Amino acid sequence: MSLRIDAVILAGGQARRMGGQDKGLVELIGKPMIEHAIDRIRPQVKEILINANRNQSRYALYSDTVFGDDDSGFLGPLAGMVAAMGKTQADLLLVVPCDCPCLPTDLVPRLKAAMDAADADVAVASDGEYEQPVVMLLKPSLRDSMKAFLDAGERKIDFWYAKHKVAVESFADQPNAFVNVNTPEQVEQLTQALTQ
Repeated sequence: MSLRIDAVILAGGQARRMGGQDKGLVELIGKPMIEHAIDRIRPQVKEILINANRNQSRYALYSDTVFGDDDSGFLGPLAGMVAAMGKTQADLLLVVPCDCPCLPTDLVPRLKAAMDAADADVAVASDGEYEQPVVMLLKPSLRDSMKAFLDAGERKIDFWYAKHKVAVESFADQPNAFVNVNTPEQVEQLTQALTQ
């Protein structure tokens, strides 16, 4: 029996540096940023879920499963992950942000291989220098642990996964893999880089 792997795209933030625009819906080279993320990960997973706290009807164009955080108050990515783990029936859940339009097309197989090799509960992507805490593959059974961490007032994802058996997979061979777009200037810069 093959494992079922779903993905959640986190689009629930307030995007203050983007002037409050919903980052997943900001256009990059003619299409919303979330479409770029979906294009990269769709072939790698069974179902894509979207965590969004606003514009849910627009996000519903991309997924049958669009949901907000369980807790109101924009508590950050962990809140979206906790909600997603309650919505999936998958054996493993890929977590990615909506503002990473150049995600690796081999993200899932490499994270899964790292997870298996280390017999880990969580596999986190790295750009070769820094871990990317919002790009990970994890077991949905960790939901209670993450919820307790969030309920205790904690917000830092890497502090949470440090409590578990974690594998780190480097994508240093793909230098732009985790470029994330937070400001209108960065949209412009990435547009130029990708269209040269």
